[in-house]
Amino acid sequence: MPRPFRRPAPLELGGAELRDLVSACMDRLAPWLDGLAEEPAHSLDGSHKVARAFDEPMPERGVPFRRVLARLFDRAIPISLNTASPGYLAYIPGGGLPSTALADLIADVTNRYTGLWMPAPGLVQLEISVIRWFCSLAGYGPSSGGWLCSGGSIANLAAVVAAREAKLGEDPGGAVLYTSEGAHHSIAKAARVAGLPRRATRIVPASGSFQLRPDELEKAVAEDRAAGNRPFMVVAQAGSTPVGAVDDLAALSDVCADLGLWLHVDAAYGGFFLLTERGRAALAGIERADSITLDPHKGLFLPYGTGCLIVKDLSTLRATFAETAAYLPPSQEDEDHWNFADLGLELSRPARGLRIWLPLWLHGAAAFREALDEKLDLARSAATRVRALPGVRIVAEPELSLFAFRVEPPDMGAAELDAFNRRVLARVNQKKRLMLTGTTLRDPALGEEVFVIRVCVLCFRTHADRIDMLIEDLSEAIADPRG
Repeated sequence: MPRPFRRPAPLELGGAELRDLVSACMDRLAPWLDGLAEEPAHSLDGSHKVARAFDEPMPERGVPFRRVLARLFDRAIPISLNTASPGYLAYIPGGGLPSTALADLIADVTNRYTGLWMPAPGLVQLEISVIRWFCSLAGYGPSSGGWLCSGGSIANLAAVVAAREAKLGEDPGGAVLYTSEGAHHSIAKAARVAGLPRRATRIVPASGSFQLRPDELEKAVAEDRAAGNRPFMVVAQAGSTPVGAVDDLAALSDVCADLGLWLHVDAAYGGFFLLTERGRAALAGIERADSITLDPHKGLFLPYGTGCLIVKDLSTLRATFAETAAYLPPSQEDEDHWNFADLGLELSRPARGLRIWLPLWLHGAAAFREALDEKLDLARSAATRVRALPGVRIVAEPELSLFAFRVEPPDMGAAELDAFNRRVLARVNQKKRLMLTGTTLRDPALGEEVFVIRVCVLCFRTHADRIDMLIEDLSEAIADPRG
């Protein structure tokens, strides 16, 4: 006789059953959220053991939900980089705003399709409103538009493809794309995916403040055209990942206009500082770009998986990505009703606009503006206080909320200094109150490749107390140069 087994959770959940599951989730999530400030900024101890525990076959029968939650909250979630922590000053932080989870719950349960306008006109139209808010923020006019995607890498890919189509047509032979050393690696990857050889991406020398030099750009374009190549695109930075550099967007706009090049601004990190007065000043000229990448999961503090591409002329995206098929509804003829499938890479897509629209209606734009202004203040305060520590040199000043520095005790050679800075970084991170990261770059002051430590203040939970911790932990870490 076969063994009896517990009835698995039904696929067709009713309202009461869903309420019970959500309640069980909240029994775990609420205390986790309330205790987040005391949690370590990272914890990877035992990571291989945890990974092995989740390397398992597909379950044939369901198990009680609270047991599933226990595995997640007791094992999987703690052993990780705590990107939701106020002490997470590493990489470019993503926010994880809790109110976005409400939008995702609604979107996932109702499961409306937003690749085309007709199946969910209200949800598509609110997403169009979100895009128009972003276009207005960037200074774009009524012919602009865009689409939401998973993140900056996909937005950059779409921009490269749109620029290739607009400037080179059907034949990309001899194409050349220009960017700087600080460009995100997704630019080179996008060029390859767009069918261009590795040599098509050309790195233009940067200034002492890590900005792409317009004069060097003009020189490079002239050389390539003389060699029979076809320059078509410049990718500028509005907050580079290594040091937060912002290129001179107005000057690059002039060069691109004179030379007939597409200007794309990768503002994945820095774009939403346009909500602030200082951000608008730093990004002056961005309104002249042909396209802009934005990451709401950075500057709007939303969960990962929320990216955006906006363009000055929406017709350039339609010309690049629109396709027809007999099994699809006809394309919209109303200019105000967009089919997102005509504007980007996806046909199937979630209702991404809701995860931006709902938090902005719930909190208001002012709350985001005030938080971003606070991050600008905190970064400047942190840079000033770090600079005052013994032997510290700021390598890249905080143009927005990211800066890079190096500890240089006297009587140390270059190789020894790099090793010491790596030890300083490890000592700070060992305390787990904070997490910092480093990078190697060409130091304008030394003219050579060096290792630097980065601080990026972008979590909405990060406040002045964490900067105090930064100074305390750094002071201890640099106290013993030879240790």
